[in-house]
Amino acid sequence: MARRTRGTSAGLDRERIAAAAVALVDRDGLERFGVRRLAEELGVDPMSIYHHIKGKAALLDAVSEAVLTEMAVDAVDASHDWQKIARRTAHGYRDMAYRHPRVFPLLTTRAQTSPAALTALERLVTAMCESGLPDQVAADALTVLFGFLNGHLLARASSGPDGPSPVPAFDTETHPTMAALAPLLADFGSVAEFDRMLDTVLDGIQDRAAQQSS
Repeated sequence: MARRTRGTSAGLDRERIAAAAVALVDRDGLERFGVRRLAEELGVDPMSIYHHIKGKAALLDAVSEAVLTEMAVDAVDASHDWQKIARRTAHGYRDMAYRHPRVFPLLTTRAQTSPAALTALERLVTAMCESGLPDQVAADALTVLFGFLNGHLLARASSGPDGPSPVPAFDTETHPTMAALAPLLADFGSVAEFDRMLDTVLDGIQDRAAQQSS
């Protein structure tokens, strides 16, 4: 693709740059990502990108925001059930992670303060508070929920094109208990496994709220 000279209009805007950056990371990974490679992909001078997004750090934030925007909660859903909202948010986050496994590590290592991220968190924590969860439980719940989501999805969605590695076979003599439990781990990476673990997290939050309210 022929590169436009500096100062030449390329029809660029923040959204187009971010979308191209997401596509580039999806294809080649974060290790090979850079402003110069993105500029080559867009056929522009690197300074054309800097005119819209000030530096690589800001560009990575724009990439994060672009994929988070994909999981925006449906505005017509007026539910105030915090667990329902948490489940929908968690599944939207999981779906996004599987669509963009090479982008996903960014979400776990950078503070997410974009409007898309904060809107989702605000809706969830508001529903928690309106449901009577103590303020400290609601505040802690965000860290607990996304700590689980980030750790779980890094192991599952970010394992490469072939998906997560299968559970290893355990020697029945040296690790008899693990060997006995191995069949219960066979759905590693599945939606069913995700829902079981999510149930554990949400039930724990509810139990903690009940303890503090009693």
